[in-house]
Amino acid sequence: MVEKAISEGAQIVTRRGKKTVVVLPYDEYEKLILHDKGLADFLLAYPFGGSDLNLERDRSIGRDFEMEE
Repeated sequence: MVEKAISEGAQIVTRRGKKTVVVLPYDEYEKLILHDKGLADFLLAYPFGGSDLNLERDRSIGRDFEMEE
């Protein structure tokens, strides 16, 4: 079942005809748990991992805005 999950994707295991558990490749599992991390972690991990994407904001530049009276 492990080999089939690796080559074909998630495998559903049933007990008495009821879907009970899923066996899936670890990389697919990691994608599912990424929601527990912040946006920056998500962007660095997938799909841009290893790229030169700069996620830091230049905090020295303020935003201009006008207040209405």
